[in-house]
Amino acid sequence: MNKAATICKERPLTLAGMLVTIGVVYGDIGTSPLYVMRALVEGNGGLASLTNEFVYGSLSLVFWTITLLTTIKYVLITLKADNHGEGGILALYSLIRKRKAWLIVPAMIGAATLLADGILTPAVTVTSAVEGLKGIPAYVNSFGSSQSTVIIITIFILCFLFLLQRTGTEILGRLFGPIMLLWFLMLGILGAAHVLGNLDILKSLSPHYGIQFLFSDHNKAGLAILGSVFLATTGAEALYSDLGHVGRRNIYGTWPFIKVALLLNYFGQGAWLLHAKGNAELQQIIGFNPFFELMPGNFRIVGVLLATLAAIIASQALISGSFTLVSEAIKLDLLPRLKIYYPALSKGQMYIPIVNTLLMLSCIGVVLFFQTSAHMEAAYGLAITVTMLMTTILLFNWLMKKKISRLLSLLVVIIFGTLETAFFIASASKFFHGGFVTVIIAFFILTLMMLWHKATIIEQAVIKEVSLDDYIFKLEKLRKDEHFPLYATNLVYLTSKSKPGKVNNEIIYSILDKRPKRADVYWFINVQVTDEPRTMEYSIENFGTDYIFKIQLHLGFRVEQRVSTYLKQIVTDLMKSHEIKKQFQFYSSSDINRHIGDFCFVLVREELAHDTALPLFKRLILLFKLKLKKISVSPVRWFGLEHTDVKIEYVPLRLGASKSIILKRRPT
Repeated sequence: MNKAATICKERPLTLAGMLVTIGVVYGDIGTSPLYVMRALVEGNGGLASLTNEFVYGSLSLVFWTITLLTTIKYVLITLKADNHGEGGILALYSLIRKRKAWLIVPAMIGAATLLADGILTPAVTVTSAVEGLKGIPAYVNSFGSSQSTVIIITIFILCFLFLLQRTGTEILGRLFGPIMLLWFLMLGILGAAHVLGNLDILKSLSPHYGIQFLFSDHNKAGLAILGSVFLATTGAEALYSDLGHVGRRNIYGTWPFIKVALLLNYFGQGAWLLHAKGNAELQQIIGFNPFFELMPGNFRIVGVLLATLAAIIASQALISGSFTLVSEAIKLDLLPRLKIYYPALSKGQMYIPIVNTLLMLSCIGVVLFFQTSAHMEAAYGLAITVTMLMTTILLFNWLMKKKISRLLSLLVVIIFGTLETAFFIASASKFFHGGFVTVIIAFFILTLMMLWHKATIIEQAVIKEVSLDDYIFKLEKLRKDEHFPLYATNLVYLTSKSKPGKVNNEIIYSILDKRPKRADVYWFINVQVTDEPRTMEYSIENFGTDYIFKIQLHLGFRVEQRVSTYLKQIVTDLMKSHEIKKQFQFYSSSDINRHIGDFCFVLVREELAHDTALPLFKRLILLFKLKLKKISVSPVRWFGLEHTDVKIEYVPLRLGASKSIILKRRPT
């Protein structure tokens, strides 16, 4: 086996790496102070109904939620479940998918809900930031306090952000680190200024206040208040997904600073609320936000600008994360093939047009439907609680695979599963307040994944495979039979069969029956997507010949499948090792004789046969997949064969027993 890629090494802890981490990883969780405390206050009846017990108790719940879920579960435990440096729920699934077949279900559910939640996040963060303009007198005097203006500005920012994806955001991305560093410094300084004015707020660090408040009369929302508390940790899953971009050490090195800055701001908002709860004038403010009230009046415009930039950066991180998640799902054969572009030099910078368009339209639709960020918050977080629960299930299986003690593994799943179930139940109350939007989107994505996966299972179970050993004599005879014109020097087929020596029966039918195809060398290539993200390896079977080769390409789930490029390298390697003869091509556009002959790729595509005796449900599933294949990216583009000679042949796909057809002859 030849290796075409080096093993992924742990990224070192550096100042530059830490700056990039601050800009890339923490956008989602870093913009939570924009709306968490406001959601808590409004869910409890507004500023006029606040009590000291409410402020201490809600802050205690926020602190322990961030500590238990973000710090302990994700930073200290889940980040260790990296797949050769890559993170995210599908990377975690790739590590354990061979343990049990049913693990594909929580992986698909988690991926679907994560994509759905990514639609709401840009809408709520950008809207929350832009609404800060209402607290600036100069803005109100010029544009008024109408929400319509906020909506127009928000939609403009979102459209600009999504349209920017086509050209790449590499240059803009260089500014993310410094801007987010300023953002977190601002969060910490503003919060610290108010905390120092009322150090009693630090009593909230005790879990006693949170537990007592949860079941007290001061909590008017009951268990549902956890739905608002949970908003403080929604970015934890995104933190894990971005592991591959920055490395575990840089997250370890930056998280203490990020957590302190966030907690200082939350506690600062709490201190301000203790001071403001009895102020009748502040109680009259409609749609007030304690985050912006922390700021001195002459600093407000700077704060809103930084908040908007931070919201854009958080949205960009989620958009990029959605592209990566969809790309991984495609490579794991959970979604149909889609066009993927790489507009920047960075391999991690990708652009999927249809996903970008759907995200943009969905985000704009969310803004127009909910109108205000307060209404969006009512729907926010429901889907991500499901993602976290699915991650916990997969994490338990990973701990078992790593031979961690069963008791400790069960303790992890019980503690975090119980917490996340409580958050899910609390967030479920948001369903009729707008949560149904993300649930419908997640259900649609999940249905698409499940149907595609089920159709693949049906195909793999019935598509016949044959052994190449049985056809060596016939292929040798054909390649020497000059009664047939030379079809190609190198005739290449892509086969779905990964077993040694096996290929699809349709391929042999294409070579020998449909039209005998004489070639000097026959190549049969199977692409195997590995559990590792960036593997680039291959293995060879030659069947004791120098003219029949089965190539097994082992490509990571983040590697482009440029089959034509890889095959030319393999042919060159085989010529150097004298396993194949040099192929002189005398007629060429260049003056130098090439030592590799021409290639012809034959792609065999299935069409469901009309005489297939298959149950209606399975037939509909297969028809669904075959229809999607026609509108998704063609195999030619997917396997990087655009600039090669490609022939496409269609063969009937017969699953199950064929329908009995008897034709009677009429007497003459």
